[in-house]
Order: sequence, then structure tokens, then C-alpha cells
Amino acid sequence: MHPITVIETISTVFMVMFLIGVAFIVPKRFRKIGLLLAATVIFSMGLFFAVRPFWIDYRVGIKTEQLNQYLAEKYPNETWEIRRKEGRQYNPYHLDVKFENEPGWVYTYFVEDSMISQLGLSVPNEQMPNDGKHYEPRE
Repeated sequence: MHPITVIETISTVFMVMFLIGVAFIVPKRFRKIGLLLAATVIFSMGLFFAVRPFWIDYRVGIKTEQLNQYLAEKYPNETWEIRRKEGRQYNPYHLDVKFENEPGWVYTYFVEDSMISQLGLSVPNEQMPNDGKHYEPRE
């Protein structure tokens, strides 16, 4: 399990345990409200953890299409492959691009609304980033 997932799960469990504990400590007339609040939080967190992967996939699809349009304008007559980084990421919206005419090079782009920027790149052995055909220096 990814460390981020472990932290999220543990913090959610502790929050729910705290709410249930408080619900049993408060006077009897408020106990029902406290347990109802704890049940609502449990349901909300379950819904959040169930829906979030689908929401991220939906957003990544939109951002991939935006990046495709950007690359088509910037590098016409070229072909590329866009992939998400494998596994759980701190930011799932970092997309890797491999251009067909530049084997071994992987460019990482970040898409946020209408702003697209190249964050980094992976270069083959003994080459400099400036040697890349698609390297975009930061302004």
C-alpha cells in the first residue's frame, strides 16, 4: 500500500474513533447526535475514497486531451505517447510524454486549467537536457 494511502486511512480511522469516543462521553441526550455525526463522517469518508479514483481518472482524461492539443500545436507532424506515471503519485496530473522521433527521452508535463508546463525530463545516458528536441527551458 502506498504511504499516502496509509496516512489517509490511519487519519480517517483516528478521526472516526475520536468522534465515536466523544459520542460515548457526552451526556446521554447528546449521544444519539454524536453517533449520528460519526456515522455521517464514516459514510462521507467511504464515499470520498470510493469516488476519488474515478474523479481523478476523469480529470486526467480531460488534461490528457488538453496536452494533446498543446503538443499538436507546438509540434505538428510528430507523434507521441502520453501516459500517467505508474502507481500512486503525489500529483496524479503529471503526465509523461514520449515522442516517437526521440527514443529514450521522457518529458513530464503538468496541466492546470489552461496552463501547461514542462516540469522535467528523463534523458538517455551521457546526454544533456539541452540536447532534447522537445526540451522547453523555463522562462
